[in-house]
Order: sequence, then C-alpha cells, then structure tokens
Amino acid sequence: MKKQLTRFTLLAILLTTSSVFAQEVQTVFKGNGIRRSGGYAAISNKFTTINGDFANMPELYGGWFVNSKFLIGASLAATTNYIPAPYSLNQSLNQKMTYQYGQFGLMTEYVFASNKTVHLVANMTTGAGFTLRYDRKDWDDFDDWDNWDDDDHNPNFFFVMEPGIQLEVNLLKWMRFAPGVSYRKTFGAKGDGLSDSDLSNVSYNLTLKFGRF
Repeated sequence: MKKQLTRFTLLAILLTTSSVFAQEVQTVFKGNGIRRSGGYAAISNKFTTINGDFANMPELYGGWFVNSKFLIGASLAATTNYIPAPYSLNQSLNQKMTYQYGQFGLMTEYVFASNKTVHLVANMTTGAGFTLRYDRKDWDDFDDWDNWDDDDHNPNFFFVMEPGIQLEVNLLKWMRFAPGVSYRKTFGAKGDGLSDSDLSNVSYNLTLKFGRF
C-alpha cells in the first residue's frame, strides 16, 4: 500500500511539473517581436526653479521608437537664464555670478495609444546632473582684454532622475506637440551651497517631436 501511495505521489509530481513547463513563458515583449521600428527627435523647454529662482531649461532628446510604443534614447538639458549665485572672496563685485544647472543621460518614453489624435505619454530621464558658477556678463561688458578662464566654474556632478507625463497631440504624421509636467530629483548634489532640496523641483514642459512614429 505504501509503495502504491509513493508511486502515485511521484506520478502526481511529475504530471504537475510537466504541466508547469508546458505553459508558455510570459514576457514583457510579446513573442511576435518588433513589428514596427521608427525614431524621433524632440525639442523641449522646461520651466522650473533652481534654488528658489526661475530657471529656463531647453532640452533635446531622441532615440529608437519600437512598435509605436516605447522610446529608448538619450537626452541633454541645461539652464540658459541668470540664476543669482553668491560671490566668493576672490571675485570682483563687478562680476555677475550665476548658477548653471544641466543634466544628460538615458531617456525612455512609453506612449499609450500612439495612433490616437490625443494620448498620454509617460517618460523617465536617468543620468548625471551638474552645477557650476560663471560670470554672466552683458554683451556690452566684454572687451578685448576679457579672459574666459577668469570664470569660477567649480563644477559638481551627481545622479538625477526625472519622471514625467505628457498629453500628446498628433499634429501631422511626422510631428507631435506634447505639454507635460515632470519632477526632477537629484541625489548627492553638494556644489557651491546647492543641496538636493535646492535642485529638486517640478518642471512644466512644452515639447515638439519630429520623426517616424
């Protein structure tokens, strides 16, 4: 009786194991592979704050667009306006010191219902951020004796992540407009008195995209 019970148990285990291995393995990307391959480039402008002051931050990004759903590529962004920075002891009061913030790294986007006229996009920038200070002279302040090496750069690098969401509109088959909002979070920023809390903030974005969607 015990031998029969043991055989029955082993048979049940074997049948269960065979059934498990016979099931299809589920994956994120379906087995039919890449059905459509495209790509696009984006010109974006972010409106945010750095250290409590308004910051204008243009951005360029782009990459490979797979199955009209998923983009993987790279991005680059940096501030362009005057963001007041403190003076150090070795600087002249005539210098107009400003902060500059920038970031670059991996860009990913997931597009929901890409062929619909209006749809949602979720994205994420992951990479390196940097801050520095420089003398932001007005154009009429420059002369032949100016030395670009006089600027106090003192660069600082750190890790940054910026998840965001966009409401995307298909203007043409090859052009899209996407207003959105994102949140920038830095980790380990220590340059010129700027902490993570000074650099981490919400950004409001306007983006134009061009390519094969």
